[in-house]
Amino acid sequence: MKLWLTAAVVGAVLLAGCGDAAKEALEGTEELDTAMCDPSGGPFTLEITNPYLPYLPGQQWVLESSSEKVQITVLEDTEVVAGVTTRVVEEREWVGGELVEVSRNYVVQAPDGSVCYFGEAVDDYKGGELSGHGGAWRAGENGALPGILMPGDPRVGTSHKQEIAPGSAEDASIVVAIGEPYTVPAGTFEDTLETKDVDPIGGGVDPKRYARGVGLVVDEALTLRSFSD
Repeated sequence: MKLWLTAAVVGAVLLAGCGDAAKEALEGTEELDTAMCDPSGGPFTLEITNPYLPYLPGQQWVLESSSEKVQITVLEDTEVVAGVTTRVVEEREWVGGELVEVSRNYVVQAPDGSVCYFGEAVDDYKGGELSGHGGAWRAGENGALPGILMPGDPRVGTSHKQEIAPGSAEDASIVVAIGEPYTVPAGTFEDTLETKDVDPIGGGVDPKRYARGVGLVVDEALTLRSFSD
């Protein structure tokens, strides 16, 4: 099966319902097929060693902006989703010092090195109290399928679906640059991968950047302050 589809296919599959900014960002890209993440495929591994998005138990990233803090931790925990044993990556978000969200993301690595995203459990908080579960989804339920968080062979000008949960979570990502140096508070990284994350539901386009051997270093206004492995 071909992994790289034509831009026309992207237009038919990804652009429907996007806001103008999302449509413009996706125009002219090629979409990576998500077949390598199909639950019936594999063999999958919990040893997630993708160069730009390694997820090994005990690793932790802290990203901050002037008003927000996000802490990402790779747990020893696993979760069976759609028949596949996945690694749990916890993400905690604070705004103005107040905890607003805790999510448990389900990830696994495919044979080609792609990091596959099988869903997330979400707890939203308001005033210290649990207030909802917005954006939660799980592959194998309500038509949801696994997406690709990071391709095994990322290429500039390509796009990939990260979340495939119709009407709930449908984010896609576009690779816009590879190999550029970049400096954040945690240090200077010589080889980074820059992406634009596109929300077909809300129409937003957000920049992200990943450093080889480290992982996420920029997420919109958030920049990496510390990393431990």
